[in-house]
Amino acid sequence: MKKIYKFAIILSLALMGASCSDKLDISQHGVLNYETYYNTDEQIESASAALYLTVRGWEYYAILTKNMLSDDFYAGGAQRGDNIDLEALNEFTFDAEEDYIQGMFESYYQLIYRSNVILGHVDPEGSDMAKMAIAEARVFRAWAYFELISMWGNPPLVDHELVPEEYDMPNGTTEELWGLVIDDLTKAISSGALAEKTGIDDTSTWRVTKQYAQALLGKAYLWMGEYDKAAAQFDAVVQSGKYGLFQGDYGDMRRVANKHNRESVFESNRIHDDNNSWQNFSLFYLMINWRMDKMEYPSDTPIMTTGWGFCVPTQNLYDEFVSDEGEDGYRLNQTMKTYEQIQQQLGISIKSGGSIISDGYFMWKTRVLSEDRGMGNDYVYNADPLWMRYAEVLLCGAEAHLMAGNTSKATEYINQIRSRAELSSLSSVTLAQVKTEKRLELCGEGLRFQDLLRWGDAASAMANNGKSYPNLSANGTVTYSSCNNTVYGFKTGKHERLPYPATEIRLNSSIVQNAGY
Repeated sequence: MKKIYKFAIILSLALMGASCSDKLDISQHGVLNYETYYNTDEQIESASAALYLTVRGWEYYAILTKNMLSDDFYAGGAQRGDNIDLEALNEFTFDAEEDYIQGMFESYYQLIYRSNVILGHVDPEGSDMAKMAIAEARVFRAWAYFELISMWGNPPLVDHELVPEEYDMPNGTTEELWGLVIDDLTKAISSGALAEKTGIDDTSTWRVTKQYAQALLGKAYLWMGEYDKAAAQFDAVVQSGKYGLFQGDYGDMRRVANKHNRESVFESNRIHDDNNSWQNFSLFYLMINWRMDKMEYPSDTPIMTTGWGFCVPTQNLYDEFVSDEGEDGYRLNQTMKTYEQIQQQLGISIKSGGSIISDGYFMWKTRVLSEDRGMGNDYVYNADPLWMRYAEVLLCGAEAHLMAGNTSKATEYINQIRSRAELSSLSSVTLAQVKTEKRLELCGEGLRFQDLLRWGDAASAMANNGKSYPNLSANGTVTYSSCNNTVYGFKTGKHERLPYPATEIRLNSSIVQNAGY
């Protein structure tokens, strides 16, 4: 705990420095000498803290944006027009000026830059802390590039700090981009410097681990179509014995009380400190919480009473749950609630005469609870952003083994997921079943868009995004209204890649924009 709090102090100092630096009008030349600064463990740790701090802020852009770019959610709100940017993403009417896409793109390159600072200035033959910092920087850089490659295709490859004459970096090639990801992760894994959990129920290991790097490497090989190599990496995580599926109620996995549980492969650390609660400021949870100002609820409701109702689950998602496990399925009822269920179980209903955008379903596994706030402040939430859990390792491993021809191992991994979901075991598994299990198990976690792109299923899945939207009234009636878009939905030949932000194009004339933008 002392180490965690020490790291939190470093993060806070980094935040303070970031928030105050723009107020100084004193020349800063020579204040930070890269040739001498990263010589002590404390200085190196401050550089590593910047990596973790960058990732902790990804939720708002990365998860929310990618959820909108799927068939699992509507943009939501009390009425159409509540958030035109999220609607544009969800309906595929966005262009290169879209702020959420720019925010996501910039956040990935911010992580790459901070990783390059460490890789360029920390002595690889220095202390154990130096070696860990270098290994972690390689993992973080590879993660950022995995995201960029899988959604933009061929972003500029920046593997060092740029000097002014290098600022106009051209698009990278597929081979060199994936090559950097593989090289970074391979070196980080083989370094022996990454942290590892002491056992399956170790809740104190919060840094990126060797097993997280192996899982990322497995995902990279999976996206590259090198299935044997991918399977080997996922197997290594499984065989480590350091991770397992969460043992409590499925819907409670992401609660503050269950941070760093056995299923968490990597999550960003949010320290609950009532004396410094604002360090956990987050708009993300207000965005995804139910539209509570349009609802009536008892005074003792456990749900946080502020929420804007974006990221609303679709009828299509609910129907696939029912098709897989029935209306009374354990995992379904721990993931989503019907309007009737929240009325009966929680006493929450839409105000008389009102309505919200919804098919009549509410996310439960990502519900926002009042008890998880900091100091009772609706803008402060203490839950950790969860970036990868063991279920994803099993599902990706199942796909890799299936595509490599090892159906028995694929079936074994899928059946572990189904057993926890209280479903019957399969005697064999198909790719369609893997896709279904991955959709249902990981819904709302910002992963489906990249899967649909990789599988070539995006055009059919999101063809009608933006055609109409649902209105749920107080009595439970759902009506549908036209979005009034002349053009909408995923378009083949365009939306397989996100646009490079217009700002980047204006600043860097060497970037070639993706087709259709």
